[in-house]
Amino acid sequence: MVLAELSQKITAALRNMRNATVIDEAVIDEMLKEICNALLASDVNIKTVVTLRTNIKKSLNLDEMAVGIDKRRAIKTIVHQELVKLLDPGVPVWKPQKGKTNVVMFVGLQGSGKTTTVTKMAAYYKRKGWRPALVCCDTFRAGAFDQLAQNATRAKIPFYGSHSERDPVALAQTGVEKFKEAGYDIIIVDTSGRHKQEASLFEEMEQVAQIIKPNLIVFVMDGSIGQAAVDQAQAFKEKVDIGAVILTKLDGHAKGGGALSAVAATQSPIIFIGTGEDFHDLQEFEPKSFVSRLLGMGDIDGINNLLKEVVPKESQTKLTKRLQEGKFSLRDMKEQFQSMLKMGPLDQVLGMLPMDTGLGQLLKGAKGDAGHQKIKAYMTIMDSMNDEELDVPKTLNPSRINRVARGSGRSVKEVNELLIQYKQFEKVAARFKHFRPPRAGANVNVNQIQNMMPPQLLKQMGGASGLTSLIRQMGKEGMKM
Repeated sequence: MVLAELSQKITAALRNMRNATVIDEAVIDEMLKEICNALLASDVNIKTVVTLRTNIKKSLNLDEMAVGIDKRRAIKTIVHQELVKLLDPGVPVWKPQKGKTNVVMFVGLQGSGKTTTVTKMAAYYKRKGWRPALVCCDTFRAGAFDQLAQNATRAKIPFYGSHSERDPVALAQTGVEKFKEAGYDIIIVDTSGRHKQEASLFEEMEQVAQIIKPNLIVFVMDGSIGQAAVDQAQAFKEKVDIGAVILTKLDGHAKGGGALSAVAATQSPIIFIGTGEDFHDLQEFEPKSFVSRLLGMGDIDGINNLLKEVVPKESQTKLTKRLQEGKFSLRDMKEQFQSMLKMGPLDQVLGMLPMDTGLGQLLKGAKGDAGHQKIKAYMTIMDSMNDEELDVPKTLNPSRINRVARGSGRSVKEVNELLIQYKQFEKVAARFKHFRPPRAGANVNVNQIQNMMPPQLLKQMGGASGLTSLIRQMGKEGMKM
């Protein structure tokens, strides 16, 4: 997960608060101290941290809290709200429009990962059903066109560039016109970078922008520079109309929090964050969802959006129907694991899971390739089961478990571990047996439904936000929440 160390420190602070016998000012002060120290360690500006602490303290008046209010939940909600304010510039985020050509121009310093990011963004929109194309007008850096061509070929995205033409403005104009005529709806133009903010770089950017008239100019910035990002963002914003920022190299860097908060302070919306080298390692940035993942609360809506990309609608409908019948077999579990493997890097997926859920606990601590290997091991075990065992898991007696272990090349312990996790999921599914989604147009009182549910089930679903998302998914289009 991005900013994993910051996330661990903040969630630890909240956990210590939650475990306190009595919630008083001393407990809150200790929690805020731990959160502030974590933010400072992530290179967030000290003035920003002080403001955050002050705002949380103002909102947390224990004496004025109504009787019966869950203080621990209220405190966590306020911390969530203030962290969102820290990362949200409050500026509308650009979205491409269907039925027209959307021209996007990328700018940034050399070494920021700009050329790799243009392909990532094109691949992102291609997965969502758009027709993207790439134009390389970086004539300054040797090998820039070759790099873009190689990346685009791997991602199967059309591209335009030239080894002989040295005029970046002419390249940009020709490339954009070519793809407009061909009917591509997102055209991404990669411009030259420099090692520093030179006058020639800004002049070239302005000339290209005047010719192609982009709908959006994206500034790509190295997120590992921390709060120094504010100077870069401001300098580029003064020269061209920066509409959005993409922060790269946030995986494994301690200063990512500083970069995120610094860019937000310039009133520049961050649309994506880069989290690795693979084409899937580009996450859409939405402050509320990001902070939810940071606090270990999960991002159920994000999970649902990813599932829509990789799971056919009929499969989703089938699973929903089975859950309503209180059914959940090992075959269902296997299909969910298959979907997870299609959803991209496991760290990204796990970051969207509330850590209190069964699956979150199952894969807790299994990062990167280790997490993928754990899921694949379970898949191998289930591949060695016959249809009866997949559909009726209770038939798996000790003799059959031994056979499955031998056939899959895994240990009996691993088979039993899988079955234990399955039984947890089965219990959750059984709770839905008499639950029916509201009819289209009906008003839904989520709080009322939440109060009717067993606390452990609500935890398994990821809390109130998870319940709301599940109701939306199970209900028909147009349901009023």
